[in-house]
Amino acid sequence: MKTSSAIRLIAARELKVKIKDKTFLISTIFFLLFAVGGTVLPALLGGGASSVAVVDSATATTLRDKGLEVRQVGDDAAAEQAVRDGDVDAAVVTGGDVLAMDEAPTDVVDALSAAPEVRLLNPDAIDPLLAYLVPFGFAVVFFFTSLTFGLQIAQSVVEEKQTRIVEILVASVPTRALLTGKVVAGGILALAQIALIAVVTIAGMQLSDNGALLSLIGPSIGWFIPFFVVGFVMLAALWAAMGALVNRVEDLNGVSMPMQLVVMLPFFLVIFLSDNKPVMTLLSYIPFSAPTAMPVRLFTGDAAGWEPFLSLGVMVVAAAALIAVGARVYEGSLLRTNGKTSFGAAFRDKESRRLAELNS
Repeated sequence: MKTSSAIRLIAARELKVKIKDKTFLISTIFFLLFAVGGTVLPALLGGGASSVAVVDSATATTLRDKGLEVRQVGDDAAAEQAVRDGDVDAAVVTGGDVLAMDEAPTDVVDALSAAPEVRLLNPDAIDPLLAYLVPFGFAVVFFFTSLTFGLQIAQSVVEEKQTRIVEILVASVPTRALLTGKVVAGGILALAQIALIAVVTIAGMQLSDNGALLSLIGPSIGWFIPFFVVGFVMLAALWAAMGALVNRVEDLNGVSMPMQLVVMLPFFLVIFLSDNKPVMTLLSYIPFSAPTAMPVRLFTGDAAGWEPFLSLGVMVVAAAALIAVGARVYEGSLLRTNGKTSFGAAFRDKESRRLAELNS
């Protein structure tokens, strides 16, 4: 069987199995709820503008200009009665007093208040809440997606070894085609999930009238996609190698702990040190943290135009090297069924690799 045909066959098989997996479905629903919660719900929960009964026409004009719903009435008594009947949320009577039933209408008071002129010395500064949420969002998406799909790839390899199906598969398709098919399938599912989250997020921003926010965060989202793809493929090959080192699913957590730390540490570093420019600059050139650190720096405006290209180039080189290492370990341990295999032993196992090459 040709290698390309084998890769398509393995990828199709993995997609068919994993698309029905509960972990994939639950993680997708979680991220979609996260996207909706961060964009649509604030606008829905915020409610509309207060409706106000007003006697004075000049006051009515002022409140309309502030975006409030105004109902003009003939006198103070009618304004008060409209509030008591629940027809309006508040009323402004002669003399400028505001009437309400049980809660002060903040938007009405703010609209009638004379605010001092404010001059911003740094008008381009990013909102502090947004400056925290954006790094958190990028870090959460990359961390959970790479961890979830990486564990699925590793678990798939272990299950094939445990049931001895791998011996049939290796006899039918090249070992590297088996590895590539698994990585391709995982990458397709992960990218599809990310694309779905992006679509829901963009739609949510548009529905909640956050067009300015979308234009601000859009470029960093665009860069996040290629960084995510390269980072995921780099990690996926290593996850497959970790799975090939053991013969039982119960042993997977122990052998995969280094990989979990590799994914976890950048997650916490980007979240807690996102305001530390020197550290973020360093993290944006480390392959394991660059997929989140560089898009965050692009969002905050701390990265020059050439930096994402250099960072992505460093990631591509590192990914090529780590994929080669992962493939070598995978080939050196896949057919070992006599217990756990150490990373070094699998890397040095020339005989297993020679059999894999003959099969190819």
